[in-house]
Amino acid sequence: MSGHNKWSKIKQKKGLTDTKRSKLFSMLVRAITIEAKRASGDINDAGLKAVISRAKEANMPSDNINRAISKATSKEAETYEELIYEVYGPGGVAIIIEALTDNRNRSTPEIKHLLSEFGLSLGASGSALWAFSKEDGQFKPKTLIPLSPTDQAKLALIIDQLENHDDVKNVITNN
Repeated sequence: MSGHNKWSKIKQKKGLTDTKRSKLFSMLVRAITIEAKRASGDINDAGLKAVISRAKEANMPSDNINRAISKATSKEAETYEELIYEVYGPGGVAIIIEALTDNRNRSTPEIKHLLSEFGLSLGASGSALWAFSKEDGQFKPKTLIPLSPTDQAKLALIIDQLENHDDVKNVITNN
């Protein structure tokens, strides 16, 4: 009975790609919502144009983009907040976690709990940001810290767990 398992393999592969795509789309919808609210729905605004072009590069349907813009400019619009968390990871690596959330009181404890599972805790504001410079809206490390293979593996696991969190937009390290 050769090939009887073909559909289940396709279904698993499709499920993984759909999950990744869904996470990317929800992050892009949040970014569009923030920019559309800031720009009062003006599509010619540079920030909103940049986010829309990123969404189009990710093959996000125009209908979803337009819905996010109209939702942001409506009276019942959710307000998203950009948060930056600072952490020191294995081997003294500075970690910056960028998050977009509609509820700071939910996201912060979730991030803290996730970090505590690895024996880490949030740093004070500015404790890790000094190791980065902001260029074109992106954090870039000023210096790189070499890690041992075991610390590198721990860091990769931490980053993977953080990126799986719905509110986390980006994780940057100086490694």
